[in-house]
Amino acid sequence: MTHRCGTIGIAGRPNTGKSSLLNRVVGQKLSIVSSRPQTTRHLVTGIVTQPDCQYVFVDAPGQQSQSRSALHRTLNRRATQAARDADVALFLVEAGRFGPDDRRVLDAIPAGQKVIAVVNKIDTVRKHADLIPFLERLSRTRAFEAIVPVSAKTGRNVPALLKALREALPEGPPAYPADQLTDRDERFFAAELLREKLFEGMGEELPYRCEVLIESFREEGRLRRIEATILVERASQKAIVIGAGGERLKRMASAARKDMEKLFGGKVYLGTWVKVRKSWTDDARVLRQLGYE
Repeated sequence: MTHRCGTIGIAGRPNTGKSSLLNRVVGQKLSIVSSRPQTTRHLVTGIVTQPDCQYVFVDAPGQQSQSRSALHRTLNRRATQAARDADVALFLVEAGRFGPDDRRVLDAIPAGQKVIAVVNKIDTVRKHADLIPFLERLSRTRAFEAIVPVSAKTGRNVPALLKALREALPEGPPAYPADQLTDRDERFFAAELLREKLFEGMGEELPYRCEVLIESFREEGRLRRIEATILVERASQKAIVIGAGGERLKRMASAARKDMEKLFGGKVYLGTWVKVRKSWTDDARVLRQLGYE
């Protein structure tokens, strides 16, 4: 059987489930997930290897409707980069919902690009028949290679999505070893897991201009010793992150440490500090440190 291999750029407005889909198909938590939009900030590669095909998925940030800072302008570039540069673009929409923001994301994908539409969150649709008119309307927005309804939450129809992707990918040998799941290192995932706990632990209180910088990552035998700084822009935000008596920060750091130990397969020491860095989202030097430039 002919072997296929190629890149698949995942595109969609915030909160369509791009990161959840990546985690589902790879079978490992690579992209952090929260109920809040604009969670994903970096390009995250997830690799799925089967006997006849290697799928190289690239998750990207959702398109930002307001791009006032240098950070948000970078995120907007990344939002379309993955789909534009890939062999196949996956365009994600929510079942029953296609609005102006979805239209803008779809229009940003080049006209000559192969696109598969993924209708996510079908687990929220009561009757399958209710989805048919939406699929028909979606099919008229572009000449898709395929339209595949899925549920990233339950895994429903994911095998059908992989089948459709295989047919669209080019022939070629594997680009990565069969046991490799991503091209990101542990340092990257340490920062992402801590940032995820900030989203989970603070909800609406979390300032969007909040980021995690790994200052030090050392392996001492089976122990990973990690020192992390949480950047905020104002002293009032620092107080919110730390919480009364430092309990909120301790709780979030403990949860992140447990996830790191599960992912890395070993003990982790995690030291965390909160620092005020005014206007860091417009500071080119800080953005380079954080991997945005």
